[in-house]
Amino acid sequence: MLDILSRYDILGAFWMTIQLALWSAIGALVLGTILAVMRVSPVAVLQKLGALYVNVTRNTPLTLILVFCVLGAFYILQWRLAPASAPLSTHTFLWAIFGLSAYHAAFVCEALRSGVNTVPVGQAEAARAIGLTFTQSLSQVILPQAFRGAIAPLGSVLIALIKNTTVAAIIGVKEAAAIMRVIIENETGSLIVFFIFALGFVILTLPVGVGFTELSRRLAVKR
Repeated sequence: MLDILSRYDILGAFWMTIQLALWSAIGALVLGTILAVMRVSPVAVLQKLGALYVNVTRNTPLTLILVFCVLGAFYILQWRLAPASAPLSTHTFLWAIFGLSAYHAAFVCEALRSGVNTVPVGQAEAARAIGLTFTQSLSQVILPQAFRGAIAPLGSVLIALIKNTTVAAIIGVKEAAAIMRVIIENETGSLIVFFIFALGFVILTLPVGVGFTELSRRLAVKR
């Protein structure tokens, strides 16, 4: 087993997984917040567009989204997120982040929308009564409380995102699942290798779950 650890960059693969999860989480949070604002907006067109994006994305397999990002957007349409001179690994890494962000943004949106529903209607009415616009009441009154109410579901989305980074292996990103597949194909004792990688994902996700649970408890809005 020590020989396998010395010949394969397992730590580097998990570092790639962490980078994928981190950047994708930031992208999903930004896009998901925009979608949540669209879904609670008084403008009917924005509501429908937000609902359409969420419903279509949530019912589309992540594998299909990532394959489209690389085969469709990158190879066929020649859309690039990095300079053309950049190595292929950089392009696939960036497109993996794009695909993971776009997919999980739909779940972030619904988590935030559930947080918005925890805010009493009277507070929004009070904000309008003192002359705040929809944008002002949303940014200063509703969204801060919505984020506090959505801490727990956002933690669940982040855990799912970390586990879903394994799908990026299908487009050539050398993260943990890709290295595990190579080791299992080339080495004996694959069951032990499987448990090592399973333990690695437990180490990544368990603190996230515990941390978000504690954060949710501390930031819970007292009604």
